[in-house]
Amino acid sequence: MNFSRVAILSPGDMGHAVGRLLREHGLEVITCLSGRSERTRRLAEAAGITEVPTLMEMVAASDAVLSITVSEAVPDLCREVAGAVAATGSRVLFAECNAIAPQTARRMEPIITRAGGRFVDASIIGSPPRDGSSPRFYASGPHAAEFEGLREFGLDVRNIGPEVGQASGIKMAYAASTKGTAALYSQLLLAAKMMRLYEPLAAELQASQEDAYRRMERWVPGLPAKSRRWVSEMQEIEATFHHLGLTPDIFRGVTEMYRFVGATPMGEEKPETRDTDRTLADTIGRLAEHLPR
Repeated sequence: MNFSRVAILSPGDMGHAVGRLLREHGLEVITCLSGRSERTRRLAEAAGITEVPTLMEMVAASDAVLSITVSEAVPDLCREVAGAVAATGSRVLFAECNAIAPQTARRMEPIITRAGGRFVDASIIGSPPRDGSSPRFYASGPHAAEFEGLREFGLDVRNIGPEVGQASGIKMAYAASTKGTAALYSQLLLAAKMMRLYEPLAAELQASQEDAYRRMERWVPGLPAKSRRWVSEMQEIEATFHHLGLTPDIFRGVTEMYRFVGATPMGEEKPETRDTDRTLADTIGRLAEHLPR
């Protein structure tokens, strides 16, 4: 399909960067900021995303809506968009791009399609666009081929199948690897700290598991700024595994780890305000101060 205007809901950390990339490649990008935070408004303005006053106006004016938000917000957002689609008679292409379980995506599809929209199961793997780069946008479902049209505007779209749930599924498996590992790293280092063994363990890891230790140094200091919004994502991974007959307990623990990190003062950080000078050892030390004794 031909795209001239797309909407982003919501232009947060990932969404505003995706919107800026699309703008840089010639698309008009709009959003509705009703009820959004002042920070989201600043990000949208910095990305050159145009605000429209209502969701109905946004849906009616868009060729496609990209839903990029936190996992827990997905059901309510889908219902709100579906209401706007039905009220305006729109046939908008709605791409559900969030970290949700495949079965959640399958529950969202009829909410959009019964209202008259066209649903794409999508997921994002990679960091927010920077310097013209794009994360991978995996897409699946009967309308995924239409979503591929955004390749012309800088998005790395990869159509992986005709079934709703496939794109969400690859995100669940991938995030289980990366974010699950980061939570495990945090927990084992905290355990070592509490046993007064952090320094000898760090030395052993540097000597025998150098690659893993370097990942700890890269990943763990930045976790507090993301941990709160990752809680619901970990719950979706938990639900995915349970639905497949696998134990959900592993990611129940990962969820609790991110909930703990997000509840500390460092959890107030945002990606653009986090302390980039804080080391791995400093991060673990500060987290350890908030463990129950």
